[in-house]
Amino acid sequence: MNHIEYNAETIQTHAEYLLTDSRQVSFPAQSIFFAIKGARHDGHQHIEILYQKGVRNFVLENASFTAEVQAMVEHWKDASIWVVKSSVKALQKMAIAHRQQFNIPIIGITGSNGKTIVKEWLTQLLSPDQIVVSNPKSYNSQIGVPISIWNITKEHQIGIFEAGISQAHEMEHIEPIIHPTIGIFTNIGTAHDYGFKSTKQKITEKLRLFTKVKELIYRKDYADLHEEITVILKSVNASMQLTSWSTEDTNADVYIKYTKNNKVTSIALTGRLGKHSFITEFRDEASLENLVHCIVYLLTAGLVPSVIQNRISKLRSV
Repeated sequence: MNHIEYNAETIQTHAEYLLTDSRQVSFPAQSIFFAIKGARHDGHQHIEILYQKGVRNFVLENASFTAEVQAMVEHWKDASIWVVKSSVKALQKMAIAHRQQFNIPIIGITGSNGKTIVKEWLTQLLSPDQIVVSNPKSYNSQIGVPISIWNITKEHQIGIFEAGISQAHEMEHIEPIIHPTIGIFTNIGTAHDYGFKSTKQKITEKLRLFTKVKELIYRKDYADLHEEITVILKSVNASMQLTSWSTEDTNADVYIKYTKNNKVTSIALTGRLGKHSFITEFRDEASLENLVHCIVYLLTAGLVPSVIQNRISKLRSV
């Protein structure tokens, strides 16, 4: 007998895997499918074939739960169906509840570019002595983030999650899902400019990810970013520890100087985190910026410079 819950407020399920793409079914009996109606695709069109493949848990939307759909699911056996206003919101709500079960450091990463590389490099750099969980690939959207957060288990010691937005008011939904304790703002550029009224608005919206972090790492050389962090974000999150770094401003918390030769780049750091030097084979500006974010975090986390250098030497390109 099917179980159908209308106007469901909470979803109680033993499903281990969250599905939003009908093509990615690996463990149907352990999965719950969130049917999402978008501009180009409608997940409700695929629920019958998913049922035939063995999926037994479904979240459907009120607007798409037509008489035809209702008649179809009434012929199913042993299915659990939750009918909600928004499948995306239901997915996010489940992820928030899941995140609240874990009290581990969570690094939240946002910015215009470099999010995935910083996330992947930090995962590589921390993995030798910590069990790390992070977004698969670039799962950093309104849907990708909750799916990523669902992967946290009691075995994990630290989480690293990137978040991307393309318009205003998106980050306010992502922040409670990731609920980062540490933040890294990679940079600010022209990506997704069309979704915002101005660069400052885009920065402000992205900074919503860090309203509750204990620590934020960013590059001071982006003047608009530095202003929004120190004037706007700091007034919201007064206890937050800021760690700025710069290749231009010697008054930043960490001053960086690059020295390049034919084969390697030397990265010299001076300032609040001490005086250190690291060597890398990366030479382009974007890779060096991404790497410095990682180095600054590792130093604030207490890793020994010699250990950091050893791990930098083994970094793989993303």
